[in-house]
Amino acid sequence: MMESMSNASTDKTAATEASEATPVSHPEPTDSTQPAAAANDVRQTTIVEHSITDDLDKLLAILPTDLCQKIEQHPQKADLVEVIMDLGRKPEIRFPNGAEDITEAVITHEQLQESIAKVGDFGGDNRAGIERTLHRISAMRNRRGDVIGLTCRVGRAVFGTVGMIRDLVESGQSILMLGRPGVGKTTALREIARVLADDLGKRVVIIDSSNEIAGDGDVPHPAIGRARRMQVARPELQHQVMIEAVENHMPEVIVIDEIGTELEALAARTIAERGVQLVGTAHGNYLDNLIKNPTLSDLVGGIQSVTLGDEEARRRGSQKSVLERKALPTFEIAVEMQERQKWVVHPNVAKTIDILLRGLLPSPEVRSVEADGKVAVAQIAGSKTATPPNKGRRVVPLGGQVPLGGPMNHRSATPIAQAKGWRASGRMVPPTADRSMQPLQSQAQIVPSAHTLGLRENANGILDNLPNSETNPLYVYPYGIGRHQLEQAIVTLELPILLTKDLDSADVVLALRSHVKNHTKLRHLANARQIPIHTLKSNSMPQIAQGLRRLMQLDEEGLDTPPDLSLFTRGESDDELEALEEARLAVEQIVIPKGQPVELLPRAGLVRKMQHELVERYRLKSSSFGTEPNRRIRIYPA
Repeated sequence: MMESMSNASTDKTAATEASEATPVSHPEPTDSTQPAAAANDVRQTTIVEHSITDDLDKLLAILPTDLCQKIEQHPQKADLVEVIMDLGRKPEIRFPNGAEDITEAVITHEQLQESIAKVGDFGGDNRAGIERTLHRISAMRNRRGDVIGLTCRVGRAVFGTVGMIRDLVESGQSILMLGRPGVGKTTALREIARVLADDLGKRVVIIDSSNEIAGDGDVPHPAIGRARRMQVARPELQHQVMIEAVENHMPEVIVIDEIGTELEALAARTIAERGVQLVGTAHGNYLDNLIKNPTLSDLVGGIQSVTLGDEEARRRGSQKSVLERKALPTFEIAVEMQERQKWVVHPNVAKTIDILLRGLLPSPEVRSVEADGKVAVAQIAGSKTATPPNKGRRVVPLGGQVPLGGPMNHRSATPIAQAKGWRASGRMVPPTADRSMQPLQSQAQIVPSAHTLGLRENANGILDNLPNSETNPLYVYPYGIGRHQLEQAIVTLELPILLTKDLDSADVVLALRSHVKNHTKLRHLANARQIPIHTLKSNSMPQIAQGLRRLMQLDEEGLDTPPDLSLFTRGESDDELEALEEARLAVEQIVIPKGQPVELLPRAGLVRKMQHELVERYRLKSSSFGTEPNRRIRIYPA
C-alpha cells in the first residue's frame, strides 16, 4: 500500500510541475450580475485530478452483518459520509445530498457492543478509530456512561485538494482554514501536511488530538507522507503538546486541527513568534466570525477598544470608542472553505481585519474547481453574496488605477470626484447668508439596526447597497453625526442619498450645530466650494431622520395615520409593544382631544426612552419622574 501511495504522490508532483509550466490565460469577465462580475483579475491553471483512498471495507467490517450487506449493494456507496446507529432506532446512512434508512430493523444493544468491540478505545472526547485508517467512530452515552449511539464517519485521503492553494502552501506563511463541519477541513489539512513533507522536504509535525488526521494506532496513515504525528492523551492537553513539539522535535511546520480554546490560540501565537510555519483549522464560516469570537480572536490579531480624540471622532463621524486590531495576526493567510470546490482566500489577514473593523469591504480571492479540472481564480471587490449594481454608486477599482475625468488631489494622490449629484443637475442651490447655517428641527421613527441590513462602505467611503437610488443622488458629507444612524435612516426612509467622506464631491454638509459653531475651518471650506451646511440640534434618530427628509424637500408625514409601533422597538418584545401602545392610546384619546396631561405606568429605562420618542413623533413634550423601580413618564398637551 505504501508503494502505491508513493506512486500516486510522484504522479501528482509531476502533473503539478507540468501545470505550473502551462501559460496563464486571462479570460474576459462574465455577466455583471454574477459575483465574478466584480473580478479585476481572473486566471486559470490546470490541476491534477483528485484521487481518493477511503479503505471503506474496513469501516463496513465493524458494522452488523445485515447492515454491512445493505451498504455494499447501495449504488451511492462511494459517496457515503456517515453511518448512524442509535439504540432502538433504524440505522441511517448519510450522503452529501441527503440521508436514508438502510434497514427496517432497529439497532439493539448487542449490535452496538459488537461494533464497539471491533474498534479502538474511546478517548476523553468520545472518539475512537480503526487502526491504519482515517475513519472516526464517535460515541453517544447516557447518564451512566453506557454507549447508546455511534456515529461512524468515513475518512478519506483525497489527493489533489491542495492544488487550489499550492502557491500559498509553498510561500512559507501560516495558513488558517475556516469552514463549517463536514466541508473538508481535515482532509485538506492532511494533504497539505503530505505536500510540505514529501514535495517540499520540510520537517512537519502534526498535532493529532483525536487521531483524525493520521488515523488510529501507533503507525500513522500513509496519507500524511513523511510528516510525523504527535498524539494527544486528552483533548484539553493539546496546547501543551503544541509547545512540546516545538521544544523537542525542531519542526519547520506544525499542523493543528480544530483550534478551539484560548490556550490553544495562545500556544499558536507562541509557535508563530518562534518562526515556525503554522497550518491549522478552526470552526467558523467566515473571517468575520473570528472577530466576534473572543476565544479565537487572537488568531487574527485580537480586537481592542481604542478611544479617539475629539477631532478624529468628528472627522470619522463615529463614536470616540472604536475597535482596532491589537497585534499582528498569528496566521498571515486565511482560507474560507465555503464549499468543497470553492474557497475564498484572504492573502493578507492583517489588511482584511483592518478593513472589516472600519466597516469597509475586503477584496478576497475566490478560487474554485471547474468541471474541466481547472482552477479559476477571481479577485473580487464586494460582499460574499452577489448584489445587483446600484445606480449612482462610485467604486474605486483595484490595483490603484485612477478613474478618468477627475482632477488629482496632490496632497493625498487620490482622484477628486467631480460634482455629479444634485449640484451637477442644478437641483442643489448654492448657500446664501440665511441658508448656510439653517437649523433643522426633526422627528422620525426609530429604524432597524444597520448591521442587520448588511450595510457597508466601499473603498471610497460611499454607502453601498442603497435602495431607491437615482441617477443623480444627493451626496451628503456628515460631520459629527453617527454614520450608522444616518445609514439606518436612509435605508428605512428609502431616500436616494449617498454618504461620502470627500467634501469636494458633496452636495451638502450635514453637521451638529454645536460642532459647526466653533469650527471655522469647515465653514470656510464649505463656503469656498459653495456647499450649504445644514445643522441638527442633536444626534438623536428623530432629528437625523427629519433632517434627511427636509434635505430631500419631502413633505411632513401626516399625523393622522397611526405610527408603526414595531419601528420604535429594539427587540420587538411584547412588553415593549404593550408600553408603546399604552403611550399611543394616551396621546390619541386623552392628551390631544382633552388637553390633559397623562401619567403612564412605571417602565424600565430603555422602554421609557421608546415612549419618549413616540411622544415626540406627535410633537408633544414628555418627562420622566419618580424613582426606580417606579419611574414613569408624564405626557403634556401642546
